[in-house]
Amino acid sequence: MAYTAEYESFRFPLNGGNAFAGKRVLITGSGKDRGIGQALALAAGANGAEVVGVHFNRSYRDGFDLVDALHKHGAKAFAMQADVNNTRDLWASRSHVIEHMGGKGPDLIICNSGLTEGGYRFGRALPEVENESRAERRARVRRDFIENLAESSLVMNTKIDGFVAMTHLWAGEAVYHKQPLQLLYISSMQAIEPGVAVPGYVIANWAVLRLPEVLRVNLGRSADMVSAACLMLPFVRTGMTQEYADNPKVFGRWQPRMLEPFEAAHSVTQLLSRPADELNLGNFKLGVEGTEQEVKLTWSKVNLERRDEDLSWSKETPLTYKS
Repeated sequence: MAYTAEYESFRFPLNGGNAFAGKRVLITGSGKDRGIGQALALAAGANGAEVVGVHFNRSYRDGFDLVDALHKHGAKAFAMQADVNNTRDLWASRSHVIEHMGGKGPDLIICNSGLTEGGYRFGRALPEVENESRAERRARVRRDFIENLAESSLVMNTKIDGFVAMTHLWAGEAVYHKQPLQLLYISSMQAIEPGVAVPGYVIANWAVLRLPEVLRVNLGRSADMVSAACLMLPFVRTGMTQEYADNPKVFGRWQPRMLEPFEAAHSVTQLLSRPADELNLGNFKLGVEGTEQEVKLTWSKVNLERRDEDLSWSKETPLTYKS
């Protein structure tokens, strides 16, 4: 059975445990065992959500096992399979979600789908290989060039295209049916503090930070129907990060140890307990302080401020045209 979480770890009676109470929750990328999405789905189910939509694409075995686990503990949940990069596939899932949510759309969507990269030397030449001919080197460089950028493209498409598509679909439903919707986009600390060797991951997570404002501008007078915010999470021990768990050079600049999925889920639940209007348009960063034995998790709001600065050489000699 592809389910290893301890359900009771996701019951949060204090400090925001009621954030999901009575809500119809859809979480993308929540099928993978030991993933952040799974942790958030468990947090929703264990803390009073009306119904939890467990989305997955390839991780169907893990996803169905998660739904079974939620049912076993008395939570209402359903599985939703769709490729977030395939707009026709995503559109086809619309009626499935509405049916399982009692004829209504979600009132909380957590966009979490995402991939990471194996890592490569972005913008740098590959190291030399002893006794390798120039022809062999060209072949090796070409292969790596194509494979690396294909990997980055898939990472960016999944995060950016997937989040945009989910937003377009369900914000449209919310506005049309006049049902308030809250969107939560899962980004990463690396969006503002880039790590090496994962350019597609960093760029995708940076792009996500602009989605709430883009949505507000496009909704215009209907903007009060939909609220949106972004979360920047530090390293959480998941299937994707397990290989770095014992390497403080990778995550040590942010935290004394990796967070467990239930710890990250508790922090997100605490933040979600705040009023939607308070979170709207915000970018929130989860900070980790303390020691390996005792960590303290606190939220801060990151302001991405625009600041224009005149260039003296251009200001003094502007290009002037007369009509």
